[in-house]
Amino acid sequence: MQTDAMPSWRNVSEERRTFVTHLECGLSGEEVEADRLHGLSSIGRPFLVRYDLDSMAQSLSKETLAERPPDMWRYREFLPVRSIDNVLSLGECMTPLIPAPGVDGDLWIKDEGRLPTGSFKARGLCLAVSMAKELGVTRMAMPTNGNAGAAMAAYCRAAGIEAFVFCPDDTPETNIREIALQGARVYCVNGLINDCGKIVGDGKKAMGWFDASTLKEPYRIEGKKTMGLELAEQCGWHLPDAIFYPTGGGTGLIGMWKAFDELQAMGWIGSKRPKMIAVQASGCAPLVKAFDDGVEHADLWPDAHTMASGIRVPAAVGDFLILRAVRQSGGFAIAIDDEDIFAARDDMSRNGGMLLCPEGAATYAAWKAAVADGRISAQDRSILFNCASGLKYPMPRAGTTLDRHQPIDYGAMA
Repeated sequence: MQTDAMPSWRNVSEERRTFVTHLECGLSGEEVEADRLHGLSSIGRPFLVRYDLDSMAQSLSKETLAERPPDMWRYREFLPVRSIDNVLSLGECMTPLIPAPGVDGDLWIKDEGRLPTGSFKARGLCLAVSMAKELGVTRMAMPTNGNAGAAMAAYCRAAGIEAFVFCPDDTPETNIREIALQGARVYCVNGLINDCGKIVGDGKKAMGWFDASTLKEPYRIEGKKTMGLELAEQCGWHLPDAIFYPTGGGTGLIGMWKAFDELQAMGWIGSKRPKMIAVQASGCAPLVKAFDDGVEHADLWPDAHTMASGIRVPAAVGDFLILRAVRQSGGFAIAIDDEDIFAARDDMSRNGGMLLCPEGAATYAAWKAAVADGRISAQDRSILFNCASGLKYPMPRAGTTLDRHQPIDYGAMA
């Protein structure tokens, strides 16, 4: 018997087929066979997983979906893992959609900090490592600003795969210790995430590892796609007016856009799309510049800097996919100063009681800026993604010392 506490894939007793047909380069359309290990396409761009959506629509209904436990694997038909034995799970729950507390407007927060390892990176790495296990990978490596490395370390440990993680040396100490404690080899590099990525790429031959860098394998997108599936279901299969998404590598934005297209092809939603709004920090905003310049590819951002480390990505290999989704949706890209990011975090925590991570706070600051300049109405139904628990990041020092052996001046506390 299946219960709410039982993962939704546990009741599948036999080897299941998926609806995957092939992989397709997101830029050139090059097609390659599924069920083989792939990195980038022949032109160095990401592959996208394609499905037989007509057959999927005949095999799965919204009613069947609604009866399943509220976890990520409820969407198993939309995902590429073929063997149940290769499905990894650390408890990937359906994350709550919360009315933004203390805010005058139709604003909601999708709180991804409730996932394993405390961030939305669990979605993508759960799928990527499950597929790596299925395809026989025994060693993986990635560059990270923190949370992705923690997620890969956890799922690699669950899969019995060796993990090597390379972080900028100013990555929050909590992330570095978390990665190491979960069994990965972690290295701190005197550079940015793209510098770490070069070390991973250059080491493939010598170390024999699979490069799990953002969008350099096809399956993190599929895991992040579940954010869009989940959001559509939580909104009664009527998509919101706008999505503010903290955008570094942009896997989640690409994944949600892909999810919406697949749901429409299955007849589950109509053609309406939210405005997809890519939120970056002013100190690292290559996609904002590319959007404003009207181009499809973003130049490497020089001297990238921001305290919101998760969106400090000077170059994104999937830049064209991000920019296409933003433009096709009628959305925009917006850069936020660090000062405004932390002011937004303080505002939400002190006035609303919800502690956002810096990247999530950037989306709140972006929403306020967009409402102020008229690009979004406060009455538009808007979704912010709080991509990680705020507890994973440094916070201001606080607390007043009391000596219990001395008289307490309670009047001073008033």
